[in-house]
Amino acid sequence: MIRQATKEDLPGIWELIRELAIYENAPHEFVISLEQLTNDFADNQFFAFVAEKNAAIVGMALGYNMYSTWKGLSLYLEDIVVREAYRRAGIGSQLFEAVSRYAKESNAGKMVWQVLDWNTPAIEFYKKYNANFDEEWLTCRFSREQIEKF
Repeated sequence: MIRQATKEDLPGIWELIRELAIYENAPHEFVISLEQLTNDFADNQFFAFVAEKNAAIVGMALGYNMYSTWKGLSLYLEDIVVREAYRRAGIGSQLFEAVSRYAKESNAGKMVWQVLDWNTPAIEFYKKYNANFDEEWLTCRFSREQIEKF
């Protein structure tokens, strides 16, 4: 079952985010606490959908609103994660489609996400949806330490 997340789902979502950090070989980057995730959810900083099987959370999709100067209100899909034992069962597709419907219902001007260049299964997944892969724009970022220097 796919549904919009509630506060009670946050421990399961937090665990899935931790699993993703491990999968992406970056567990040291996973620094968010469950408390911060809970506070940010309460402040409407993000939305999430969860996949449930036998009353357990086995997948999630998390995103947030953003604004495009060219397209207006837009949506950023931060992550889709499905527990390894439940992959290849269509859960990722159901989560992606739930977020896409949410973008449509929100009248989003665009929906944006990123995929690591080495994550072939994810790239192939998005190709099934005829996603546009941007060859022109580079992702730039500051770490918390760089932000604090300002």
